[in-house]
Amino acid sequence: MRGSQGGMQEERIVTQHPVKGVDHVFLLVEDLDRSRDQFARLGFTVSPRGLHSAHKGTANHTIMFEHDYLELLGIVAETEANASRRAMIEKGGEGLYAVACRIDDAARAERELKALGVGVGEPSDFQRPVPRPDGSEGVAAFSTLMFEPSEVPIGISFMCQHRTREMVWLPELLDHPNGAVALAGLVASTDDPDATAAGFARLFAAGRVDPIDGGARVATGSIPLDLLRLEALASRYPAFDVGATAQGGWAAMQIAVRDTTATRTTLQNAGIAVVETLEGIAVAPAEASGTIVEFVRA
Repeated sequence: MRGSQGGMQEERIVTQHPVKGVDHVFLLVEDLDRSRDQFARLGFTVSPRGLHSAHKGTANHTIMFEHDYLELLGIVAETEANASRRAMIEKGGEGLYAVACRIDDAARAERELKALGVGVGEPSDFQRPVPRPDGSEGVAAFSTLMFEPSEVPIGISFMCQHRTREMVWLPELLDHPNGAVALAGLVASTDDPDATAAGFARLFAAGRVDPIDGGARVATGSIPLDLLRLEALASRYPAFDVGATAQGGWAAMQIAVRDTTATRTTLQNAGIAVVETLEGIAVAPAEASGTIVEFVRA
């Protein structure tokens, strides 16, 4: 392009990091119906089952919030495409394994991340039917982009472009009896919190590492990721056996609620044991498909 003096100036192309934060997370569960019932008992509004393609051999239930969500993912038919998911459950037990990152466009994200030196695969499109309360059926369509496994320090991480947001963020799914309004954070153990945090930070445009007691915290542009040494994780949740969470995945998930006192009442009325934590209240992995669920004030 031309400068103000009429001379030619070199055009500079600036590559933007495309990942804006965490879009959703998912649990790999052994029994999808049991997991659905567990989370309904915890006071969440759980979507009807959504079936993925025969190739994927998976199905899900979602728990939706205004800007993000939680997904329960189960294997309904053994296929080559879900062999790695089945291996994760067999090796590490059920629980929270995946962080899906927020992007606007999968094809553009592929180009931009490769230009930044971040390893990714190729975009993939898929869709699933969405049952509606009136008996009709819609279609939820997505484009996803996987990070190369070497880029992901813990569990699974990929990017998700929603091509039909109106079929995912359904109004009837956004109100939860337990008062939940958003994802609030994830917690995992690692032998080297600083290195693990640095690995995750490079996956986000807002990625930044800050020290915390017993480990490091990653800013993502949305929810924080806390990476703790094992003893620090056990100290944060002393009432629970952290070995009962997904090995190789995330140990705990924080959920923001409007009022922790009201949430406690909902849980206790369902006969669920509740323990105090430094930030709120929590329930054991046995009540939540292998994940510590901690409810914190929004």
